[in-house]
Amino acid sequence: MTLMQPALSIIVVNWNTRDLLEQCLCALERGVPDGNQVEIFVVDNASTDGSGEMVAGRFEWVHLIANEENVGFARANNQAILQSRGRYVLLLNSDTEVRPGAVERLLAFMEGRPQAGAAGSRLLNADGSLQLSCHPMLTPEREFWRLIFLDRLAPRATYEMERWETDRPRPVDVIKGACLLLRRSALDEVGLLDEGYFMYTEEVDLCYRLAAAGWERWWVPQAEVVHYGAASARQAAQEMYVHLYRSKVRFYRKFGGAQRVGRFKRFVRLAYWPRLLLSAAGAPFSTRLSQSAQTYRRLLGELPAM
Repeated sequence: MTLMQPALSIIVVNWNTRDLLEQCLCALERGVPDGNQVEIFVVDNASTDGSGEMVAGRFEWVHLIANEENVGFARANNQAILQSRGRYVLLLNSDTEVRPGAVERLLAFMEGRPQAGAAGSRLLNADGSLQLSCHPMLTPEREFWRLIFLDRLAPRATYEMERWETDRPRPVDVIKGACLLLRRSALDEVGLLDEGYFMYTEEVDLCYRLAAAGWERWWVPQAEVVHYGAASARQAAQEMYVHLYRSKVRFYRKFGGAQRVGRFKRFVRLAYWPRLLLSAAGAPFSTRLSQSAQTYRRLLGELPAM
């Protein structure tokens, strides 16, 4: 499937999602035919479920990068980006299934829109329902609005995507990294993913830098991708939850400094102390609430040092 000068490099980072990864690669094998000038990389972050062996034995046309330790999502993607040669780079989660024609439609859109630095697909849940695949740029105020559930009444931190037309691309602020097509020349200008993020928010950082450099970001609903969601994160749920907020703090510190970080941390405390008290009260009666209380307690405990 790899030609000498590929138009597209597809990069899939994997950590212990063997069966979903196999399904993802099978969909690419069907949906990205020979002659499309495509090269595909899998970066395996020291999986213990046989993922690397499966790729090596089942998908000879995949470029496998087998890490000896989990280096995180951003660094793993960068490893493959630096080895890839495509004019476009598609970052794709291992728990996705690309529907036929999706990759071609994303590429066709980018070819016809030279100002676009990034494009994302219409993400679907396993049952075919709509999944949020893009959102407004993060701000502490928007996040607090969402954390206290006001976003359900008047969306500020999310888009009302269910009202969007599905036959017309739309400019957006941030595209989620589950399926993110990037123009190589835009990456060359703004730089690769920030490896200071172990997991989460790296695509927000990248979209922020693309916007600052004048590159457009677009949602292309004609390209459909099923995203089963959080397959890796569920294996270490509490750790990933804390990583999420550690990454958000890094983003606000990088693009706003100490004052913005302080404001964000105050909002997190205001939102999570009531959650902790309520879940702790119900913990003796519910395993789920007990686990939530442990997670919230850890988050609030580690927040000052983030």
